[in-house]
Amino acid sequence: MALSLGKYQELLKMVRTLDKIFEIIQENANEKELAWLNEKISNAKSTQLAFVSAPRFIGKRLISFEIEGNQTQNWTFDRLVRVYLLLKLEEMNPEGFEEQINMLFDTAEIHESIALYSALPLFQNPEKWLLRATDAVRSNVGDIFDSIAFNNVYPVKYFSELAWNQLVLKCIFNEKPIHQIIGLDSRANQHLADTLSDFAHERWAAGRRIPSQVWRLVTNFLNEIIIKDLESLFLSNDLQNQIAATLVCSQTTNSEAKDLLNKYSLAINPEMLSWEYLENQSAICYG
Repeated sequence: MALSLGKYQELLKMVRTLDKIFEIIQENANEKELAWLNEKISNAKSTQLAFVSAPRFIGKRLISFEIEGNQTQNWTFDRLVRVYLLLKLEEMNPEGFEEQINMLFDTAEIHESIALYSALPLFQNPEKWLLRATDAVRSNVGDIFDSIAFNNVYPVKYFSELAWNQLVLKCIFNEKPIHQIIGLDSRANQHLADTLSDFAHERWAAGRRIPSQVWRLVTNFLNEIIIKDLESLFLSNDLQNQIAATLVCSQTTNSEAKDLLNKYSLAINPEMLSWEYLENQSAICYG
């Protein structure tokens, strides 16, 4: 039976992705590792078994690379090899792939889970794995949560607004680096901004603060309550909060925010007026 154009394009994309990942593996593997991998991808059964045994034969040194337009930082080498093995498994056995992956998910230890979640956006029909992806958001294992939340295009492409907001808010509650979430600004929304404001009020009532850089999420969703929040940030003795308020008010078209910016004009070093600066300061505080 002839392939449809859409199916042909999916297969072509998969082949290109496999080729690209294998190039990265070749650049980082030693001779022994490469020989082991080439032997294991001879058939679907050995490929599946290799996914589990990979750390015994593949090193855990850290690598950084770009794939599908995303810059990935500090993966262990065996994680990349495992992702490659999963994609090869899909190529070899498309009919039985879903059953095989579900079995791997059900029996996975932490590092196997990390590789599985890392591979989700590269599978054909990635939306099929939405429930698995949202399971990772609910995980109490930090590394598993991080594998879906950070430097992974799956959430921005396939999560509903509710699931997206849960992911972002969990990062904020746990003071994780939200700037590592791909699509953070493009998926910002009014409900998330309102929830962030409520959370800030709870923290303030308890004499606590929230990471200043999260206020970037309210920029396009200002209302009367959030305008008052911004004024509170300006009036605080916290320079990072003042910088956040200045950034929001300078980046929005809201007239009330512009009035606040004029009212509370601060003498701040221009080099400090960026969300990146606040991200770095947060890393110092919580890292």
